[in-house]
Amino acid sequence: MMRFFGTLLLCLTVCCHLRAQTSFGDACVGSWKGVMHIYNKGVLKDSVPVRLTVTPTNQPQTWTWKTEYLSPKTPVVKDYILRLKDAAKQEYVTDEGNGIMLLDYLFVNKLYSVFETQGIVLTSTYELIGDTLIFEVTSGKQQTETGPAVTTYSVDNLQRVVFKKAN
Repeated sequence: MMRFFGTLLLCLTVCCHLRAQTSFGDACVGSWKGVMHIYNKGVLKDSVPVRLTVTPTNQPQTWTWKTEYLSPKTPVVKDYILRLKDAAKQEYVTDEGNGIMLLDYLFVNKLYSVFETQGIVLTSTYELIGDTLIFEVTSGKQQTETGPAVTTYSVDNLQRVVFKKAN
């Protein structure tokens, strides 16, 4: 019985060590396809096919993060760079260009970013589950004081894509 638990502990340690060596960016490398569903106040307003392409660059721990919104009316391409800023703290940076840098924080298999622009608070997440990558952005700006020293913000909009690896 002790041999079994010893072997189990060794396997878990090796698996955790191997997983720790794979960065979030490396785990996302490839081509992904999905449909963005756009909600306002809980009601589906639109949907758009989306393609995400993640490729390593020639710089260490840096990846291109190209998102193509394949709308027939108004197609949009977002060419970003994802960079591992601090491996010990699991901090990343999304470089949107034009000097805009968003800080991202990795917890287990989910990358989080919270930021404000023009009075709107946004959260952005990417969650990797096997061969599925879930991307969500929420936004809202209405502030409500809900108690001493607590201010909450509305969540008015949600954009959500469930990406699948494209082969």
